[in-house]
Amino acid sequence: MSVTPHPPMPSFIPENAPFSLEQRVWLNGLFAGVFGLESGVTPLSKEDVAKLLPGFAGDASEGPAEIDDGAPWHDQTLPLAERMKLAEGKPLRRRMMAAMAQQDCGQCGYNCRDYSEAIFSRKEERLNLCVPGGKDTARILKHLYQELDAQAEPLPASTEPADEPARAAPVPVLGFSRDKPVQATFVSRERLSKPGSAKDTWHIEIDIAESAIDYAVGDSLGIYPKNDPELVDAVLRALHAPPDFPIADRTLREVLMDGISLSPAPDMLFQLIFYLTGGDRRQKAKALASGADPDGDAAMLDVLAALQKFPGIRPDPEAFIESLDVLQPRVYSISSSPKCNRGRVSLTVDAVRYDVANRTRLGVASTFLAERVATGAPLKVYIQKAQHFALPADAATPIVMIGPGTGIAPFRAFLQERAAIGATGRDWLFFGHQHSNYDFFYEKELIGMRSSGLLTRLTLAWSRDAEEKIYVQHRMREVGRDLWAWLADGAHVYVCGDALRMAKDVERALVDVVAKHGARSADEAVAFVAELKKSGRYQQDVY
Repeated sequence: MSVTPHPPMPSFIPENAPFSLEQRVWLNGLFAGVFGLESGVTPLSKEDVAKLLPGFAGDASEGPAEIDDGAPWHDQTLPLAERMKLAEGKPLRRRMMAAMAQQDCGQCGYNCRDYSEAIFSRKEERLNLCVPGGKDTARILKHLYQELDAQAEPLPASTEPADEPARAAPVPVLGFSRDKPVQATFVSRERLSKPGSAKDTWHIEIDIAESAIDYAVGDSLGIYPKNDPELVDAVLRALHAPPDFPIADRTLREVLMDGISLSPAPDMLFQLIFYLTGGDRRQKAKALASGADPDGDAAMLDVLAALQKFPGIRPDPEAFIESLDVLQPRVYSISSSPKCNRGRVSLTVDAVRYDVANRTRLGVASTFLAERVATGAPLKVYIQKAQHFALPADAATPIVMIGPGTGIAPFRAFLQERAAIGATGRDWLFFGHQHSNYDFFYEKELIGMRSSGLLTRLTLAWSRDAEEKIYVQHRMREVGRDLWAWLADGAHVYVCGDALRMAKDVERALVDVVAKHGARSADEAVAFVAELKKSGRYQQDVY
């Protein structure tokens, strides 16, 4: 039977129009439906396309057939300025993505790309949700949003769909969205770092049994913390405002305790100060509001420090609250398996403290968990589902886990899960910290897992136990032959921890191992590791 070939699709799109092949096919199909399938048509001009689809031709890949170009800026280790440079000339929604911190941490309620898409489509109006990106990300998003406003142009009435229903926004699921947290109960804290350690690290237990939520290993827990009461009282004193001043149906102190971020000082606060002061101080506040650093201390200014920098101002408490950012949840990798203790979640948390200008600053969520929340106290929490960070489907697959410091958290969960399901795959953990005597987290558990055979190999690296600093990436190179053998046997590699230094160093070490023991050139080794990522055999949970 012979088949009559379809006639070629007529081309309505000029060759010099800035569209990809997929976009050209989509648009040709659209216009063919509008004008009729005719051969020999005259291509539309870019101006014609712009009239028919306002805003589309000016920025081609803003259209519905946009292709993922790999997002070269999607790298947590790149400085923001470098990420924005990589995104130059890209569509607005892509530049918005480049402004994010690239951690896909979920604290904003999205991953980085989805957050940018939500802003671009105007489904999300909040521009300051990126906790790791902070003020720098918020400033760029504000600038880009102004560009979005300038581009906005409604479709002519004749081209608007007559009866197409509006797309419904995704409905947040109770307990699995930052916008719909559930109540859990704080159970206990146990210090993991020993006296003498430079760190203050804690094992945290939280009861979620009454919340009707569950989780899988690799997931994270979002927690809504409360501010330090001493810091709140210091802000009230600097503000010269009564703590019981009414704000809606709450008091000023209550709002400052759990509703408002007190670090860092946002641009809007300096804009408010600008209106309340004069002279040189007015110009200084204006400069700080625009992102300048007139005194070289902008990075150190939290809300209290900002008020102290401009003593004597008396902002209206309601205007003051309006000028501040909302207190965001913090997300921590879960360090337990639900198969071992259903209804409980464990976290591994470094309590953050540092001194600035004769005052100790506190990590709001980490010190809340480590020292302030009481046993039995309620917590607002939600599960942040893991994105591309999960155990292999086949329990016989060997895994290599690289997690120094608190990066061990998800791997404790992995090991508990593998034990619970009777996984036959081999397990290799690389763990490191500063001192073996003070910083060997979960030492008894890990030694017990190694003795039982669950943990096939345990490779340790201590950076301060000798004159020469030894990190996990050094150990990887030392055991490179064996590591390559595991890779050749199909092992999956997981990395958790610091994105700025450790993750890059570990990836570089893995490339070196592949090159040396896999008999590959440098370029081939890089391509090999890239393929591991693409196939899901190299996964990262870095921050």
